[in-house]
Amino acid sequence: MTVRAGIVVTGTEVLSGKISDRNGPWLAERLFEMGIDLAHITICGDRREDMEAQLRFLADEGVQLIVTSGGLGPTADDLTGEVVADFQGRPLELDSDMEAKIGRILEPLMKRFQHLDRDAVLEANRKQALVPRGATPIDPAGTAPGLVVPPAEGREGPTIVVMPGPPRELQAMWPVAVETDAFQAAVAGRPTYEERMLRLFGIPESEIAETLRVAEREMGSLDGLEITTCLRRGEVELSARFEPPAEATWDELERLVAERHQHALYSRDGTGVDAQVADLLAGHWVATAESCTGGLLAARLTERPGSSAYFAGGVVSYSNEAKSELLGVDSSLIERHGAVSKEVAEAMADGALARFEADLAVAITGVAGPGGGTEAKPVGYVCWCVKGTNGECIVRDTVLPGDRVEIRDRSTTVAMHLLRRVLVGEKAPL
Repeated sequence: MTVRAGIVVTGTEVLSGKISDRNGPWLAERLFEMGIDLAHITICGDRREDMEAQLRFLADEGVQLIVTSGGLGPTADDLTGEVVADFQGRPLELDSDMEAKIGRILEPLMKRFQHLDRDAVLEANRKQALVPRGATPIDPAGTAPGLVVPPAEGREGPTIVVMPGPPRELQAMWPVAVETDAFQAAVAGRPTYEERMLRLFGIPESEIAETLRVAEREMGSLDGLEITTCLRRGEVELSARFEPPAEATWDELERLVAERHQHALYSRDGTGVDAQVADLLAGHWVATAESCTGGLLAARLTERPGSSAYFAGGVVSYSNEAKSELLGVDSSLIERHGAVSKEVAEAMADGALARFEADLAVAITGVAGPGGGTEAKPVGYVCWCVKGTNGECIVRDTVLPGDRVEIRDRSTTVAMHLLRRVLVGEKAPL
């Protein structure tokens, strides 16, 4: 049995584009992992009639589950709980236990800001303790509790999971909502899926499309696999969801991809290059020297907890003077070859090795745009060098597509893959 779901993101600030929706994509991934088919993601403002219209649309589509985010605060335009209660035919009732929990959460706030009217604050937040009769409340990660609200007795329709808008709160409360009896009843009978992902770097998405056509010719139907391809941060992701009987088909497809894209396929278990590099850096001491990326590579290398065990430090040498003064790059080298050149990239790596007494260094210099390009070195032209004290050295240059943001981000992706190749001893060109 297929279980289908819909997501309703509420908030006029999201609808107007002032805030980007982070909850819809995150919830979509969680539902996909559970084997639940997502039918629609909708966004609506903080208006009762618009919320009701979205719920009615999804119910008419026959979904078994609706997840909402936002609209659970104490202000007058926070209407989600009330709208869902009416839609499900369950009157709101004050949950005194929840009211007490919210009061305890607010206590430090009122102590910190003693000018606040305690009674007014508690009264404003009392609406957050209103729970539809028969619904399951979810303890708040902030001040707003969540709700799992099935339709009232005798009514047909989806169960609605009501979650707060702040992503940190929603993500903390989601596992609790999933384990409720009402949630599990709504998604009972869903199929069990396996998920697999291959990651490739250095080929266009069109190459994977051709490989899939070859697979269909050589293997026959791929109908047992729900395949998606995605170009993300300069990498190609090939993922599949399938029921267990189709695992042999996936294994054969994976074999074919590995055969046709031996040097591009770097991950068979879905792990990204950042995680792989972090693991491979155990026992190493790495430094960075960046120009056009402005520290983005250093930030990427230090995103994971424990990065202090392998990251020595970084220099953002944006100007020519900084390259010379901070990294020891010979100014005459810059004059001869230009600040954006393979020669300067290698000199920057040498400088980072010396400055941080590291055993590995990664350098990036490029033209991120939108101005500054020339015929010889257009916007998007970037040079990299990864160098080690044991003689390892890879120097590369290419022209990356995209705008300034994309060029800078893709530059760090290339750098991570060059670093990975040095760490695993791969000599194949990117």
